[in-house]
Amino acid sequence: MNQPSKFSPSIRQLRAFRAVFHLGKLSAAAEQLSLTQSAVSVLIRQLEEGLGTRLFDRTTRSLRSTQAAMEAISVAERVLRDVDSLGAGLRDLGQLRRGRVSLAITPTLGEILLPAVVRRFGKLHPEIRVVVDDCAPDQFVSRIVGEHVDLGLGAPERAAADVDTERIMGDTLALVCRKDDPLAARTRLRWSNLDGVPVITVRPGYGIRQMIDGAAAHAGVMLDVANEVTFFSTALWMTEAGAGPSIMPTAYARASRHKDLIVKRLHEPLVSRDLSLVTKRGRSLSPSAEALAVVIRSELGSA
Repeated sequence: MNQPSKFSPSIRQLRAFRAVFHLGKLSAAAEQLSLTQSAVSVLIRQLEEGLGTRLFDRTTRSLRSTQAAMEAISVAERVLRDVDSLGAGLRDLGQLRRGRVSLAITPTLGEILLPAVVRRFGKLHPEIRVVVDDCAPDQFVSRIVGEHVDLGLGAPERAAADVDTERIMGDTLALVCRKDDPLAARTRLRWSNLDGVPVITVRPGYGIRQMIDGAAAHAGVMLDVANEVTFFSTALWMTEAGAGPSIMPTAYARASRHKDLIVKRLHEPLVSRDLSLVTKRGRSLSPSAEALAVVIRSELGSA
């Protein structure tokens, strides 16, 4: 037999070869493989022609393995073991029996949104490891576009043509104050009510600070920012300690454990932002990432 160049046996040919080698009969191999006898015969003949060597000597009742078959069987079985292992591994990933999923989120949002999500996901998929990338707001989109993570949960500070967003919930800006603060007694709190009031909020450079300054300007108010902090948690304890009211997202304020503080949504203008699932455009989610997205939708809802 002449051996064609660059011949690669198919998996079906290798499975037929293994069955015939161990069973010695086309009929028995065909039954094991759930094929017809003629189909097995064709596969063996194709393999022999491709390899350029005879693998079996035919007799009237059986097939006898040649020396070439004796040498080839260990290689064929190793290839088939690897293929079966690959198939089992991919099935495990697809059926969520193992794997990992990575999520980008800013530290502030992670603190208020992820605990319930991670607990629920862990109960549903204990074999899947969740990796949280708690990145700075200005790194959020680049972590997703650069495929450092599978998906993100947040409010992108900049529009990006290469990401897709799915709204999960809405959020607004609010004032947090002590119960004895005069502002706590107002039924409807307006930005104009903050004129001349020393307040605490985050430093410039954060997307939420741009929203705060823009809302105040729209209301014709020059905010008296007495303290600029990096973390909203700092603003909360300072407000509780009597340093003045603070401005922050409603979701964070209401998730805090400071029970002696009042959270009042700011109106005129009512400033809202969407918290979204963010994925790279054109990139399919893995089964693990899609499962996490399902839990996020279920736990956080669409408010």
